[in-house]
Amino acid sequence: MIDPVHSLAFSIQASRGVYAILLGSGVSRAARIPTGWEITLDLVRKLAALHGEVCEPDPELWYLAKFGKPADYSDLLDALTKTPAERQQLLRTYWEPNERERDEGAKQPTAAHRAIAALAMQGFVKVIITTNFDRLMERALSDAAVVPTVLSSPDQVHGALPLIHAQCCVFKVHGDYLDTRIRNTPTELASYPPEFDRLLDRIFDEFGLVVCGWSADWDLALRDAILRAPSRRFATYWAVRGDAGEEARRLIEHRGAQIVLIKDADTFFQTIQRHVESLEEFSRPHPLSTEAAVASLKRYLTEPRYRIQLADLIDETVERVVEATSSQAFLVEGCPAPDNKSVTSRVRGYEAACSTLVAMAPIGGFWAAEDHYYVWKRALERLSTVRGGGGYTLWLNLQRYPATLLLYALGLGAIEAGRLQFLGHMYAATIHNENREDLSAVQLLPPFCLIEHGMGGVQLLEGMERRHSPLNDWLHSALRHSAKRLISNEDRYTFVFDKLEMLMALSYAYHAKRSKEWYWVPLGAFGYRHQNRDRFFKEIEESIARLKGESPYVKCRIFGETPEDCSLGLANFKDFLTRVPWW
Repeated sequence: MIDPVHSLAFSIQASRGVYAILLGSGVSRAARIPTGWEITLDLVRKLAALHGEVCEPDPELWYLAKFGKPADYSDLLDALTKTPAERQQLLRTYWEPNERERDEGAKQPTAAHRAIAALAMQGFVKVIITTNFDRLMERALSDAAVVPTVLSSPDQVHGALPLIHAQCCVFKVHGDYLDTRIRNTPTELASYPPEFDRLLDRIFDEFGLVVCGWSADWDLALRDAILRAPSRRFATYWAVRGDAGEEARRLIEHRGAQIVLIKDADTFFQTIQRHVESLEEFSRPHPLSTEAAVASLKRYLTEPRYRIQLADLIDETVERVVEATSSQAFLVEGCPAPDNKSVTSRVRGYEAACSTLVAMAPIGGFWAAEDHYYVWKRALERLSTVRGGGGYTLWLNLQRYPATLLLYALGLGAIEAGRLQFLGHMYAATIHNENREDLSAVQLLPPFCLIEHGMGGVQLLEGMERRHSPLNDWLHSALRHSAKRLISNEDRYTFVFDKLEMLMALSYAYHAKRSKEWYWVPLGAFGYRHQNRDRFFKEIEESIARLKGESPYVKCRIFGETPEDCSLGLANFKDFLTRVPWW
């Protein structure tokens, strides 16, 4: 039989955001957050101390002998505190770590909380219901750069966005320990406010369910909400460590739930996270699908009658990139500070999402005809869209990295085929620059422009820590495989790459209207690959001297409209490079 953990992982990965998670006190147990019974025994000990008596070794037996009835969590709270505010102050010490507990790592988010948060960050989990008063789930989500909608009172539920629009929702059905309206007595747990019931009815009807750490013994209102659910359109998985109790078995039977035997909550959720991420990795575009896209592109490039199919193929591939890079894995707002691991992971994530498009682009650039220009320009413009909001500048600017990949991949093919006019049109493509002046692609997409004239953030890329042009060098390696179809020789590839970046620098100055002194243009590894740089400068000078206005470097209008303009631009470029100290 298939392991139910594997079935659950398949379901979560295939149905992103469809499964809600219901967490009980057992999930916080590893954080040394006490259960209700443990709090009960501790309250009995304190009560015995007030009576000047010793209740050990059996506080439960002492209480029974002293008061004539079994110790009960709710009865003790009712007896010891007379108002919800008093109850809150009494209980908060059980959830907030003291200095010793903090040093020991107690009362901190567990591995289970962090695994759930990782799934939420990637969009696999959108709804978390919890009976716990603690804030471990919220803290784990915050550490994973997820800003959840937290609902713990009727007014919050009433004013909340529909679940479909929430990035992640934590529904604390018993309240929050810092709110005096927490529910923990039998009377309070017997029914919920109408706002809670309506939301629970929707969740249990519209979502699949993963239950962990909840016995179902005490929470009458929550049990009733599950029993009210009219349908089972998605499965329920109920994780248990031993035998399920009577109330849990009744709910399991009602939902037709799959029982999952687990060692503990940490192992269970870590395993689910690992399996889901493995399935996600496996589901990325298979090389065969990339090969099929490249084959289709070649076929559509052969004749003008296929121009509609060509446009559809490129548009659809671009939309898949946009969809993939709009997921939680590429979240901008609320993300932690960039570091070596996160920057490298995000850049590689963008490259994985663009893998099919980047395989197509060098061929598209190599065979570009005039009636192809518009569709490739539209692709550049679409991929250059930046979603606003707060967050670190590097995360914001890297949203244009897919467009940079496309511009470079197209450019490599165009230069190898001598299609400089096509390259000129790509450089000149107008990119919307939110809250600023719209600029050309060549002013926004070269690596030094992408991150606003600095390389600090991307020097965090693995292996690029000491590079003067880290993202340029990274691109040189990242695009090699895609360009190999057209450029098999390594030295030739590096020359074409440097030629592309030098034309970018020249074109940047032209579009920025740098007619006299150049104080800045985007640089590249050509700065220290002197042989390639000098070879290219000689190629331009000889072409203009021999062909004048018919030189391809003039006709393409990449860096001037006349031989004189182009020669002046080249001279300014040479002068600028002598003033860059680290070259």
